[in-house]
Amino acid sequence: MTESPADPTPQPVPTLNIANVLTTLRIIMVPFFVWALVADHEQHGVLRWVAVALFALAMYTDKLDGDLARSRGLITNFGKIADPIADKLLLGAALVTLSWLGELWWWVTIVILVRELGITILRFAVIRRGIIAASRGGKLKTVTQTAGLGLLLLPITPEIGWLSVVALVVILLALVITVYTGIDYIIQAARMEPAQGHGQQQ
Repeated sequence: MTESPADPTPQPVPTLNIANVLTTLRIIMVPFFVWALVADHEQHGVLRWVAVALFALAMYTDKLDGDLARSRGLITNFGKIADPIADKLLLGAALVTLSWLGELWWWVTIVILVRELGITILRFAVIRRGIIAASRGGKLKTVTQTAGLGLLLLPITPEIGWLSVVALVVILLALVITVYTGIDYIIQAARMEPAQGHGQQQ
């Protein structure tokens, strides 16, 4: 019986690929984003626009690296870990810096960060029993957080002061969705069956 010339064994995906490079670039942009935001000294000048541009570019790379990883089969263990870390670093840096500058209530930042950290820990804690998949609410949470922070980052002048009200409304909506989805994930984890032997519930 002859062997098929085609090798059915899937080739390993190299860690160094375009999707992971974009993810790493997003992490590298975080300190530059924070620097531009702080160095502006609340003047809402050129550096503030630099911070806005870096935030927008970083969030775009989040979508781009995911699309590339799925379409080109570039999904790796590094990407699975680094991608959510990059997202949380950027959004967390924006929340903390805006609160430090007095442009966002600290309690909002603390609640969001505690939820994000708590759910991340929960996912690792129950990984032997199964995966807590991202829900539609979780994706909506990310969209509203990004939109709210993006609006808060804009150099708002007195002529468009109403935009700051819109920004706060969006970030408060994001807060509500963040807390709600966090509770939903906790309920999902509680309903998971205990792991038996080496089996995992998918």
